[in-house]
Amino acid sequence: MVNALETILQQVVDITILLFEFMGVLVIIAAGLRGIYDYVKRNPSIRLNLAQGMALGLEFKLGSEILRTVVVRQLSEVAVVAAIIALRAALTFLIHWEIKVERESE
Repeated sequence: MVNALETILQQVVDITILLFEFMGVLVIIAAGLRGIYDYVKRNPSIRLNLAQGMALGLEFKLGSEILRTVVVRQLSEVAVVAAIIALRAALTFLIHWEIKVERESE
């Protein structure tokens, strides 16, 4: 019974991780394409729009890493996941800081 529940949890988490990773990639690609469009159109808020899109994409990817902590089995896996979470959190923090600076300068 416990093994069946563990297998179900593993499958649900794996599918959700893939979904979050996929959504993060889609959001980042869409933000990049919008950035190219804004650049061509000389939109003055290109940096703000691009930073917001990147931050949202990173939030999805950070969510997938947090879910990944549910299914890790070894301490070395925890260390790798923790390092990835720290890097993505730092990137998100820097992007949010840049968004704040950009909004203040407008």
